[in-house]
Amino acid sequence: METLSFMRDNAQTILFLTGQHLSIVGLAVGLAILTGVPIGIAITQSKKAADIVLYIAAIVMTIPSIALFGMLIPVLSLIGQGIGYLPAMIAVLLYSQLPIIRNTYTAINNVDPALREAARGMGMTAIERLWKVELPIAVPVIMAGVRIAVVINIGVTAIATYIGAGGLGSLISRGISQTDSRQLIAGALCVSLLAIAADYALLWIQRLLTPAGLRTRA
Repeated sequence: METLSFMRDNAQTILFLTGQHLSIVGLAVGLAILTGVPIGIAITQSKKAADIVLYIAAIVMTIPSIALFGMLIPVLSLIGQGIGYLPAMIAVLLYSQLPIIRNTYTAINNVDPALREAARGMGMTAIERLWKVELPIAVPVIMAGVRIAVVINIGVTAIATYIGAGGLGSLISRGISQTDSRQLIAGALCVSLLAIAADYALLWIQRLLTPAGLRTRA
């Protein structure tokens, strides 16, 4: 009850911190989609390139978030952005690459070759086949990767408060430093609810983007 009272009394602050949190994750994952999907499509042309790219992306995912923030600080300090929004956004962008690239690569590779041949027989160019046949079929798997990236990085962004990026992690950090269980639980609860809400919102978008025939079969 004390936690709920704290959340009610500090609703405006929590909404502000939620906005900060969403801005970091939203921009970073948006950029990850713009880069990761084309990379995932490109590496379907070469198994060797795919192995290298996925291996590098997997290595990035194994780096602890605190360590990654620490590595970014001296590099970005050269342009006066060692702490705050930019390093947090770059870290989330890097962490988002693996699920998006891997799912895109898998989805495009698993398109039925007969469909490609049918599209080729209709006179479609490679770009037309990709845009009109392969990507619509791949949408559910690609969106699943986006959902994974968002849920993971909502949690990662909570740690970014330690480099001055703000967000809901501020409540957790203050709760720990002030030995205030209300703030600690409120911060953890808000991060969890945000992750669940974001996942359901993206699931709804996934259903909208999925072609009607595939949606009906699913």
